[in-house]
Amino acid sequence: MIASPYGESMRVETGLAVLHLFGKPTPGVDREGVIAAVKAAEAEEAQVITAAMLGHKADVALMALAPDWRTLRTLQTGVSRAGLDIVDSYVSITEVSEYAKGMPEHMLNARLYPALPPDGLSAFCFYPMSKKREAHANWFATPFDERNDMMREHGGSGRKFAGRIVQLVTGSTGLDDYEWGVTLFGDGPESIKDVVYTLRYDKGSALYGEFGAFYVGYLDYLENIL
Repeated sequence: MIASPYGESMRVETGLAVLHLFGKPTPGVDREGVIAAVKAAEAEEAQVITAAMLGHKADVALMALAPDWRTLRTLQTGVSRAGLDIVDSYVSITEVSEYAKGMPEHMLNARLYPALPPDGLSAFCFYPMSKKREAHANWFATPFDERNDMMREHGGSGRKFAGRIVQLVTGSTGLDDYEWGVTLFGDGPESIKDVVYTLRYDKGSALYGEFGAFYVGYLDYLENIL
């Protein structure tokens, strides 16, 4: 590799860089090459979660978290060269919400530096979302106190699924087409469906939420997916 004149690091100062890759194996896919690319990323401080996807949009998902963008880029290039056709992707960064004031430090750290996947929760779902900027529903023109109340309602609805769902919301403003990426780990398909349905009734989602494509499946080893 030629030494870059732009420095050796693209590290995130607080939190972790996150890359979701959704792919389909090509007829000539090098299974061992894909697995080797994942192991190489893990050797460079990355966590890589692999999932088998349902539906036509993708066959496999890779969710990678690492301190440095270069690690994620190397993973992306490695699996692509090994014959995994990347059909969709999402770039984001772990973050602490501005509405998390007063949250215990260990809970804040769990959002910035999550240890994934959570034990016993092998159903997987990812979708991107944004907040509306329409004349009748502009989230960013709404006073902070009102937004804070709506987010507290939203958090309360999510806590009803404790033990069934773990959610990781990552920030993507300026990094991808939506403002947040939402990754759900659940104890089964029904829990994924139920939590998304329940949260849709919260005012913050019902009036202001905009959602992208949903990807669903289950966690498994790449050896079983490819």
